[in-house]
Order: sequence, then structure tokens, then C-alpha cells
Amino acid sequence: MTDQPGNAQTIKLMPDGPEIPALGVGTWSWGDSLFWQYGQDYGANDVQQAFEASLAAGVNFFDTAEVYGLGKSEELLGQFVQQAETPVVVATKYFPLPWRFNAQAVADALTASLKRLQLPTVALYQIHWPFDFLMGQKALMNALADEIKQGRIQAIGVSNYSASQMHKAHGYLAERGIPLAVNQVQYSLFHRKIESNGVLGAAKDLGVTILAYSPLAQGLVTGKYTVETYQPPTGARRIDPRFSKNNLNKIGPVISVLKEIGQRYDKTPAQVALNWLIAQGDVMPIPGAKTANQAKQNAGALGWALTTEEQNHIGEVTKPWL
Repeated sequence: MTDQPGNAQTIKLMPDGPEIPALGVGTWSWGDSLFWQYGQDYGANDVQQAFEASLAAGVNFFDTAEVYGLGKSEELLGQFVQQAETPVVVATKYFPLPWRFNAQAVADALTASLKRLQLPTVALYQIHWPFDFLMGQKALMNALADEIKQGRIQAIGVSNYSASQMHKAHGYLAERGIPLAVNQVQYSLFHRKIESNGVLGAAKDLGVTILAYSPLAQGLVTGKYTVETYQPPTGARRIDPRFSKNNLNKIGPVISVLKEIGQRYDKTPAQVALNWLIAQGDVMPIPGAKTANQAKQNAGALGWALTTEEQNHIGEVTKPWL
């Protein structure tokens, strides 16, 4: 780790909260057989090993949601946390379904999540999508603020919110004297939209941490998918145009740069890509990990830092994805 500005590798999600590594684990694939091949290619033992390998590497933030595997992801994480011997920081999400139109619906959803997680409180509770329906954002934020007062959640976050939606949510929470902790959005070298659409700027202005989901662009930055070894993708990737031959051609030069820089540090393209995101400041990538090996690989993004020149070079070659 260096003391260069922008290379801080720990994050505080709330003013009086613990400092945690600026890298977490996304658990969408845990228990999910709809988009991922849970139960076929991998199972509960594999993800438990991913959990344990993450903790062993010092990565102790896990992000889940009530809809991941229809509750299965929360259940698995809850079981693992019970067996863990070191502190685990858990985040989950509330899905604003159309028929959830009052504060009681929020309380009931949280109760169900806490039951699956086997926890009395979660470090972070996020609104999964900025849907309003009948409830409205103000009522939603007030319901979350009530849960902070009850002690069942420690920090409030949003997910997939635009800059203006973040400002509104931040304003409603400020009326209750509570900060907006995070906005969880898609952010990777092949999806840099938050830099151009105002979300990253608003987050910095408001003191909000960006949780970057799909930070490895579903594996595109790893260099595993190439035109030379092209095979039609499976799972969630089969409906993603980024895995077309044409797109793999476009990303080739970026992978070359990541490989070249990675060789200087004995790091993989994926580790370089994650390190670049962390270096943007107040950004926590949350790559998925289905196996212990993937968890160890992800953790290799910490403990070292790209130079400013290398960061700029990577930023330059990925400009088409701004």
C-alpha cells in the first residue's frame, strides 16, 4: 500500500463505523440458479469456501439482497456468518415491489431478511432500485430512518440511483439527521457511465461511497474471453451483447494494457482493473466469488497501488466506455 493520494484502500461506510478494506464480495450468484448455475456448476460448499477465503484475506464485507436466489443468498450468508470467528460486515437490499406501499412493508421485509441472515442488525440496508410506485421516496427514506432509530440497520444506502435521485434521497435523510452511506451502481472499466452521467460527481459532493457491482464486467476484464477462444456464453452472459465476437475484438487492446501493467506487479488483468477502481477514491468494488480461488484472486487487488501514470493510461484506453 502506498500513501499516494487517491490510493487509500480502506473505507468507512458511516462516520462512526468500522474501517473496512475498499473491496467487498457480491453474493448474487450464491444460491441463484435462475441467472447462475448454482446447484449445477457449484454449490453451498464452494461458496462457503469463497466466504472463508475472503475472510482469510482480510475481506469482510459481503453484499446480498432478498431477491438473490429468492432469499437463498441471505440464508447461506447467515449460516456462514454464524460460523465465522472474525467480524463480518453484512449489507442487504430491499426490493420496492409495487404492493409494498407503506412503512410496515419495509419493516416486514427487513424482519424477513434479518431472520434469513440470523442477525439482529445489518451494517447496511439498501433500496435495490429507485422505484416509487405508491409509496414515494420520502416515505421510503423515513421508514429506513425509523429502522436506524430501532437499531435494526446501521446505515442506509441506495442502488441504481441517478444523480438527482441520490440528491433527493440524501435530502430526505438529512431531514432526519442521517447520512446517505452508499449508492450501489454498475462500474467497471467497460462501464464507466457514472463518471459521465453525474453519479460519481454527486457521490463525491455528498460524501457517498460508490459500491461498484459487476466491477469485472462479468469477467470481461479477466482476459478469459477472447475472439481466438470464442464460445457462445452461458448463464447470465448468454443475453449480454458484450460477450459477442464483435465486442471481444473491441476490448482486446484494453486487455493487452492490463496484462502489460499487471506483469510489473505480478498481478492479473482483473486485479489491475479492481485496483484502478479503488484508486478512484470512495469506490468499493464488490466482485462476485463462487469459489475460494476466485475470492483469493479478487483479494489480490489490495495491498499495492498503480502509479498515477498507470491509472491515467488505463483511463485513456477505456475512454470509449465513458
